Amino acid sequence: MHLTQQTRVLGATEWRRLEQAHEHRADTFTRGRRQRAATGLTHPVDDFLFTYYPFRPGLLRRWHPGAGVRLQGAADYPRASWKWYRTVGSDSQVDAAAFSEKNERLLRFIGSLLSSTRQRPAHFGCFGLHEWAMVYRQGEHRHVAPLRLGQLDTDAVVDGNRIACSHFDAFRFFTPAAIGLNQLHPSRENQPMLEQPGCLHAGMDIYKWVIKLGPLVPGEVMLDAFELARDIRRLDMEASPYDLSDWGYAPVEIETPAGKAEYVRRQRGFTERSNVLRDRVVSLLV
Repeated sequence: MHLTQQTRVLGATEWRRLEQAHEHRADTFTRGRRQRAATGLTHPVDDFLFTYYPFRPGLLRRWHPGAGVRLQGAADYPRASWKWYRTVGSDSQVDAAAFSEKNERLLRFIGSLLSSTRQRPAHFGCFGLHEWAMVYRQGEHRHVAPLRLGQLDTDAVVDGNRIACSHFDAFRFFTPAAIGLNQLHPSRENQPMLEQPGCLHAGMDIYKWVIKLGPLVPGEVMLDAFELARDIRRLDMEASPYDLSDWGYAPVEIETPAGKAEYVRRQRGFTERSNVLRDRVVSLLV
């Protein structure tokens, strides 16, 4: 995979403005998490992006201009000593060639996965039932919130619907009783063949892939990916079997026709947003 070698120069005033704007936006996204960490409190929805994905809030705050951008006068700033940066006179820029050489297999995998996912038709018939399959016929649950419908009626929703989860990292949390109900058999090995853009978890994972691409990705793209993952996570839990009313979340009642319609409406919006991001990320890797 060959990264674009064209170089764009940003003056010191411009790149510092971009860096400060990025830090402010990142701080807004992570403020709740940082405040809760200081008190030992947790949040069943918002903390997911910092626990399931093992990336600290400080990582979001670090702005990168992306590959092919030279920052004037940055050689005297701390970023000049950051990994995967190089100095050019008094300037600094991402050493994209070194990062690409060291991480060639990773770049190829991410580029191929995002491209193939983008090209597939989106499926809108899952209705978020993966979360219901994670508590199917189970006495104890991973989340502290109670089930909206109770265990028996929650199980009945799973029994009365078609389960078609295409994402391995959701499927692997299915209860033993629910595994055989899934019409697909996602695995780590067939992930590149099954990922499709309608899947909420595939949309959230763009954030993970962007983080793994490190300094190659402009800060704006990284924060857009985080914001998408945050918004998707909200729907993921609103459509879940959990009662999150104490946290201010109204349920998307996917056990009803109206709830299913609402889920699909929002799912389509996330599909459009995720595909725009996939295109932006893949364009950085050609």
